[in-house]
Amino acid sequence: MIKILLPLLLIAAFQGNAFADADNFQKILDDQWAQAEKERVFFRTDPDGFRMNGRLPEFNKKARSRRKNYNQSILKRLSHIDVKTLSAKDLISYRIFKFERETEAKSYQQIGRYFPITKLFGYHSYFGDAPANMSFLTVKDYRNYLISLADFRRYNQEHISILRKAISGGYTHYCKSMQGYEKTISPYIVKDAKKSSLFKPFTAYPKNIPLAEQKEFRAAGLKIVKEQIIPEYKAFYKFFTEEYMSHCRKEVGISSVKGGAEYYKSQIEYFTTTDLSAKQIHNIGLFEVARIRIEMMQIIKKVKFKGSFKDFLNYLRNEPKFYAASAEELLGRAALISKTIEGLLPQYFSLLPRNTYSIKAGTRGAFYMPASGDGTTSGTYFLGTANLKAQPLYSLEALTLHEGVPGHHLQSAIAMEQDIPKFRRTLSHSAFTEGWGLYSERMGKDMGLYSDPYSDFGRLTYEAWRACRLVVDTGMHAFGWSRSKAVKFMAENTALTMGEIEAEIDRYITWPAQALSYKIGELKIREIRKKAEKTLGIKFNLRKFHDAIIAHGSLPIEVLEDVMNDWIEAQN
Repeated sequence: MIKILLPLLLIAAFQGNAFADADNFQKILDDQWAQAEKERVFFRTDPDGFRMNGRLPEFNKKARSRRKNYNQSILKRLSHIDVKTLSAKDLISYRIFKFERETEAKSYQQIGRYFPITKLFGYHSYFGDAPANMSFLTVKDYRNYLISLADFRRYNQEHISILRKAISGGYTHYCKSMQGYEKTISPYIVKDAKKSSLFKPFTAYPKNIPLAEQKEFRAAGLKIVKEQIIPEYKAFYKFFTEEYMSHCRKEVGISSVKGGAEYYKSQIEYFTTTDLSAKQIHNIGLFEVARIRIEMMQIIKKVKFKGSFKDFLNYLRNEPKFYAASAEELLGRAALISKTIEGLLPQYFSLLPRNTYSIKAGTRGAFYMPASGDGTTSGTYFLGTANLKAQPLYSLEALTLHEGVPGHHLQSAIAMEQDIPKFRRTLSHSAFTEGWGLYSERMGKDMGLYSDPYSDFGRLTYEAWRACRLVVDTGMHAFGWSRSKAVKFMAENTALTMGEIEAEIDRYITWPAQALSYKIGELKIREIRKKAEKTLGIKFNLRKFHDAIIAHGSLPIEVLEDVMNDWIEAQN
C-alpha cells in the first residue's frame, strides 16, 4: 500500500506546486500591472500611444527610485517561480515578462532619462497632441482630463529639472540637430486659450453629459489652459531657447558624452532585442544597401530612364507628377490604397482585428497612433500634409502598408484583442513592431501591389532607407561619422528628398539606435519565413504563418524565433 500511495502523493505534491507557481506568477503579473497603472508609466510601450488619465506620471528622483526598487522586488519574486511547472502558454509570458523586468533594471543604470525630448517628439508635444486621440464619453472622462491639465505644471517643471541636470552633466543633444526645435513648443502658446488644442475637448460634448456639467467643465478647462498650461509652455520655450540651446552638444555621436558608448550599446540591445554589435549592424547595412541597389537599377532599366542613378533620384525628387497637389489628394489616395489592401487581407490572414483605424492629417510626418485598447478609440494613421514635397506619391503604397494594414494597425489591434496578460497587449518591442511594418511593405509584392514601377521603386527606396539607417546610425554614434557624411550617404542611396534626409539624420542623432530596429527585425522575420517554407514545403501555409507571427503580441527576437520554431515543428 505504501508503494502505491507514495508515487500518488509525490504526483499530488508536484501538481500542487505547479498550481501554486502558476498562481504566484499570475499574482506577480497582476501586481506589476496594477503598479504600472498607478504610476502611469508602462515600460516599453509605443510613445506615440501617450494619453492622459488623471494624475500624470512623476519623473522626480523619488519616483524614479520608487520604480527602480519596485522592479527589483518583482525580479526577486520571479526568481522563486519554478519555470518547469508552468504551462507552455505561461512560459512564453514568463520569458517576456522576465526579459522586460531585466531590461528595465538595466535602464536605470543608463543616461536615457536625460533625453525626454528628441528631434522627432517630446513630452510637451505628446501632452499637447493627446486630446485629439482620446475619447470623451462620460463625466468621469472630463473630470480625469481636468486633473491631468491641472497637473501639467508639476509635470512640465519636473521635465525642465531633468533637462537642467542634463545640462550640468553634459547630456544635451547635438546643436545642429535641435535648431528650430522651439517650433514644436510654440503651437501650444496661443493668445486665445479657446483656440488651444488642449481646450478643444470642452467645445463639444456627448448628449449624455448634463448641461450643468458642460458649463462647469468648460469654465474650469478654460481657466486651467489660460492660467497654467499656456504659461508653462512659455516657460519651457524660454528655458529651451535661452538655457538648453546655449549648452547644446558640439559633437554628433552619443559616444562623445560620459558613459555614451555604454549607453549606445544598451540602446542597441533595447531596440533590436539582440546582442549584435555596432560593427555587425554596420556591415549588415552596407550589404543590404548594395543588394537593394541592384533591384533599383533593374527598375530604372525597366522604365527606360536615360541617365545615372543619381539623375534618376533627382528626377523623382523634382518631378511634379510624383507629388500631391493638396492635402485632400494625399489623404484620398492613402484612403483608396488602404481600402484596396483591406480587401486583400483575408487571402493572407485568417486572424483579423475587430478594431478600425482612421487616416488623418498630422503635424510631424507619417506615423501610427495605436488605439487605447479599451474599445473607445480606434487606431490612427497620420500623414504629414504640411509639406507635400516631403511625402512623394511613389512611396505612398509602401507607407500605407507599413502604418495601416497589414502593418502597425493590424498587428497592434490583434495584440490588444488576444487572451494574453495585460502587459503583453500594449508591449512594443521595436525590432518586432517596426520589423513587422517593414515586412508588411514587402508583403505588398505578395498581394500583387506595386503594379506601377515607380511605386515599386518607392518600396525599394524605403527599404534602402532602413538599410542606410544601419550604416549611418552606427556610423555617427560608434564610428565618428559627421552629420554631413551621414546626409551624403543617405542622399546617394535613397530617393528621399533632402529635407526628409536631414530630418531623418537629426532623428537618428537625437534618438540613438531606435532606427536600427526596422531592418534588423524585418530580416529576422524574413529569415524565419524562409526556414518555414524550406522545412514545410507544400505544407507551408502563408495565412497560418502570418497568424502565428502576430498571434502572441510583440516579442523579443529570441522568443519570436523559439515560438516560430515550435510552430514549424507542429505543422509537420
